[in-house]
Formats: sequence, C-alpha cells, structure tokens
Amino acid sequence: MNSQFNPDKQHTLSQPIHISGTGLHTGILVDMTLKPAHPGFGIQFQRVDLPDQPIIKADCDLVTDTSRGTTLQVGDAKVSTVEHILASLVGMGIDNALIELNGPEVPIMDGSSAPFIAQIEAAGVEEQDAAKAWYSLDENIYHYDEEKRVEMVALPALDYQLTTLIDFNSPVLGTQHAGLKTIKDFKSEIAPCRTFCFLHELEMLLENDLIKGGDINNAIVVVDKTVSDAEMSRLAKIFNRDKIEVKSEGYLNNLELRFPNEPARHKLLDVIGDLALIGYPIKARIIANRPGHSTNIEFAKKIKHYIRKNKHVKNVPVYDPALPPVYTLDQIEKTLPHRHPFLFVDKIVELSDTHIVGIKNVTFNEWFFPGHFPGNPVMPGVLQIEALAQTGGILCINSMPEGKYDTYFLKIDNCKFKQMVRPGDTMVLKLEMTGPIRRGICEMRGTVFVGGKIATEADLVAQIVKRN
Repeated sequence: MNSQFNPDKQHTLSQPIHISGTGLHTGILVDMTLKPAHPGFGIQFQRVDLPDQPIIKADCDLVTDTSRGTTLQVGDAKVSTVEHILASLVGMGIDNALIELNGPEVPIMDGSSAPFIAQIEAAGVEEQDAAKAWYSLDENIYHYDEEKRVEMVALPALDYQLTTLIDFNSPVLGTQHAGLKTIKDFKSEIAPCRTFCFLHELEMLLENDLIKGGDINNAIVVVDKTVSDAEMSRLAKIFNRDKIEVKSEGYLNNLELRFPNEPARHKLLDVIGDLALIGYPIKARIIANRPGHSTNIEFAKKIKHYIRKNKHVKNVPVYDPALPPVYTLDQIEKTLPHRHPFLFVDKIVELSDTHIVGIKNVTFNEWFFPGHFPGNPVMPGVLQIEALAQTGGILCINSMPEGKYDTYFLKIDNCKFKQMVRPGDTMVLKLEMTGPIRRGICEMRGTVFVGGKIATEADLVAQIVKRN
C-alpha cells in the first residue's frame, strides 16, 4: 500500500490480472483472472469452465472442506485453496474483485502470497467513490477447540493486528510466533512466507495421490525423524532432483528459509485469508494459538455472527444530556399538534436535512402503565412507533418552506420489536430519510435505541399537508 492509500475508501483493481499455475492438490493447470468489480461487490469466485458459470461468494458459510486448505462450494461447484489469494487481496486493500477460474483450485504458485501481490501491484489498485464500513468489536470474541488445543481471540482495537503462535511438539520447529502490527506491512513481512508440511504428512499425501501438483519448490518440508537413504532416493525421483537431503536445521534442502520463523508467519497468512471470509472488514487484534483452517473458519463464523447481530449498533446516536437541545419541548409544541398526554418527544438533539434524533424519557408515571401489563410495566409497541412518527414529523416539516404543516402517516412496514422498553429507559429516536420528498410524500427508516441497543425499528411513509 502506498502512502496515499485511503483505508476508509473501497478499492478494486485498476485492470484485470491473468495468472496461470497448477493446483497443489488436484495437479490441474488453472487459468485465473482477477477482474475489477463495483463498490459493494466484495470478493467472488466464478467457475467459468462449468455450465452456467456459477459464482461462489467468499463467505465462511460456504466452506465445505478444510482438510488441506479452504474450499468454498455452491451446489456442485467448488473452489479450493482460496486462502492465499484472499490474504493477498486483504493485504493490498482490495475490497471488490471477481476471480474467474477455469478449474477447481487456485494455483499454488510458490506456496505463498508473494506472486499474487506482485501481479496486483503491477496492475494497480484503484480507489472507488464509496466509503469502506469498518466493523469494530465492543467485546472479546473467543474460540476454543479442546481436541485440537487451539485458542483464538479477537480483541477490540483501532487497527487490524494479528499474532500467531505455533507448537507442533516438533524438535525442528519448536515454538514459534509471528506478529503483524498493521496490514500495511503484509507485503514485506508475511506475503513471502510459504506453506509448510512435515515429511510424514508429505509421504502420506504422496501415497494417496493427494498432492498431484506438489512441487519441491512450493512448500517447506520439516523433517523431524530419521529418514532412510532409500526414502531420500524415492523423494528425489518424485521431485525430479538428482539428490535430496536433510539440512542440519531439520528441513529438506529444497529451499532456503526466507525468515527464521517462516512457518509461523505462513500460519498468520492463512489466518488473514480465512478471516477474509467473514465478509466484513474488521478492526480487531487477533491472537491465534495453534490455528488451522477448520478453527479459522469456525472463528470467522463467530465473528460474522457477532457483526450481523450488532452491525446497526455502529450507527447508534451518542446522546449527551449536558448539551443544549436543537428543539426544546416548547419548540416541539409549536411544530407538532400533539399535547400531553399524547406527546412522546421530549427534545430533539440532532437535526439535518436527511436525519433527526429525538429523546423520550420513559417514567413510571406514564398514563398507560397502570393499564398495560400492570405489575410488569412495558411501553406499548404502538406508542413507540407513535414516538418515532412524531419525531419523523418534525424532520418532514423542517424540510418544507415557511408555513404551518401537519404530517399524516400513510404506511408502516418492516416493524420489529427487539427488546422491551420499561420505566427508567431513555429512548433515542432516530429517523433517516431513505429518499427525497416527492409530492409531499416522505419515506423514512426509524429506529428506537435503548442503552445502545436496538429496541424497535420500522419503515415509515408520511404525507406532509399544509395547514389552512
């Protein structure tokens, strides 16, 4: 990312990118094309070799296999080993792209994200005229897997930061950790780090023909047991080498390590790629102890569920009772025809041409409590909607030229009551216009917040009528 990169804007590719390579597990030569996409498109894969050219969204809910990489599937259409290309897109700040493939697996290249990063840099990254909505956490999100001894946590933070720790009880790897303080360092610190496997895993995969595209140049092979000369000769033959041997550090002599802790850094790369499947850009500090694809995806699902449950909360108006109101009760009564006991707005604290925020303090002395759930006081839902309607009425009237107006509500849609409103609650009433006023008709989205959480929401349509 360059110094002019604006992380609060959406980005896509400046031009298409064409990449060809072999799939690690299938051995199939795949042509992959990354294409620019419009704002809000996200990352989507398309199998152009299949009938109807199905599209598969980069979404953790579509993951069907994590045994040797992350596989997405819709119907019979699959795309495997998606994590390295997804990590590359996140690392370069790409929000929107269509990835076309004429085969079932993303090319493995050298087992890292570096070849993809180089191509993205060559093509260019384009800023789009659309804001990027970051999602922040208000609480820690934990994931444990006792069987695999995996611990993962997402902590509230001002940036996207990651730390990974690995421990495979291997005398060669030992305990390693890797960190990324800012995604801007992904290209230099994490992208070049290649996948790794243990020699005993490699032997099993070879015997079962599960790495048909395996090449000695796209994986670090860890050797933590004594290997016979016959086995070394067999491996040399498989990988078309004159000779293969174990270096003193316990790695096959197929390649030089790019970092002393390259395996831990590659695990961090995998975490970034898998968490891209949350589908929302997040600001959080991720700490992952012994992560793997299956636990990464379970963790991604937990974070996605949290965001979907709380995504509207980022728009909660901040109400400070110490600040003077925009409209006092006296001004509200001069605007609306309602009076006690049917006036349900105490003051207006925000007002623009497209939105308004009002306040209603609910007390035990309200006239409706003695008759509505006596002994268990709950504010009637219809009166909460009335409070929204009255607040919305002020927004409508405020947008009109000089004169006296009334508002009459024509329609209420998509009304939901999510939590009860009780005595002592402060209702924060927010309405936003969903389009310009046409022929005196005003359409609004209304939300009641109590304690920072949504209590009630509805779509309202009102007609503005000039008083005689």
